Amino acid sequence: QVQLVESGGGLVQAGDSLRLACAASGRTFGTYSMGWFRQAPGKAREFVADIRWNTGWTNYAASVKGRFTISRDNAKNTVYLQMNSLKPEDTAAYYCAADPDGDGLYDWWGQGTQVAVSS
Repeated sequence: QVQLVESGGGLVQAGDSLRLACAASGRTFGTYSMGWFRQAPGKAREFVADIRWNTGWTNYAASVKGRFTISRDNAKNTVYLQMNSLKPEDTAAYYCAADPDGDGLYDWWGQGTQVAVSS
């Protein structure tokens, strides 16, 4: 089992930056990839970005590409999401998730951290 704890959310103005962190613990060895997702009120959860744990290869949703950067610190078992040039439409609860075996299914999820961007 893998435990994920997100941090770093908050209330900012449009154009500001935030960095989210996701600390993983438990049976993290061999985790294939880590991802960030978000869910705005009244909307479905959507993919934001993911990173392959071993190679560092990254993938982004079109809506955040060029503004957000996902990274990881293997020694700390932590994944980050640097969010720049934030827009009001980025307002959502952000969740970290782990795909342990590369099947594309995120089996483990954090509790989420709230990001609110005012115009």
